[in-house]
Amino acid sequence: MNVEGWLADTRASYDTVAVSYARMVGNLLAETPYERATLALFADLVHAAGGGPVADVGCGPGRITAHLHGLGVDAFGIDLSPGMIDVARRDHPGLRFEVGSMTDLDLAEASVAGLVAWYSLIHIPDDQVNSVFAHFRRVLRPGGPLLLSFHVGDETRLKTQGYGGHPMKVHVHRRQPAQVAAWLREAGFAVEAQMTLTSAESSLGGIIFGRRQP
Repeated sequence: MNVEGWLADTRASYDTVAVSYARMVGNLLAETPYERATLALFADLVHAAGGGPVADVGCGPGRITAHLHGLGVDAFGIDLSPGMIDVARRDHPGLRFEVGSMTDLDLAEASVAGLVAWYSLIHIPDDQVNSVFAHFRRVLRPGGPLLLSFHVGDETRLKTQGYGGHPMKVHVHRRQPAQVAAWLREAGFAVEAQMTLTSAESSLGGIIFGRRQP
């Protein structure tokens, strides 16, 4: 499938489920102490690097953006789905949210102090990941921290229904941490830490901390 095709399907799917998705995942962080600790560490790394704006790419209804804001991070959200952005603005009116795609980030070079992609890489095909990571590196300041989370596995499946029974058409890609780490290194990131965990967020989730190399 060409880029325009799967992006259009992903956008339409999340527009359809935006309200029910926000309701279903809104309290997940309350149930996931290890993920909260991960986000707190990321916030500390941003502060230690001097602070500045942080992009939550694939922000959905804005729950991670808002959580980081509560940790003192100047976070803003970007999502492909206008429906998700409408919900994020509704639920977090004091924060900044924009419609955009990680495949073509409309951010200036070296304009963000940190970047997080929280389970938002899962719909990016393998042959597009390097391009996405190149955009991440371009918009991050040298030395800026990167936080990724993703579903771990070796298969891709087509999701046709979800989040309250609404119809969807998205491919969900599960990947091994070693492969994601290798792609990051190829894109010019240092991989500083990685782990897997099981929680309400994912039956098996991967977490990687990276940093943009100069």
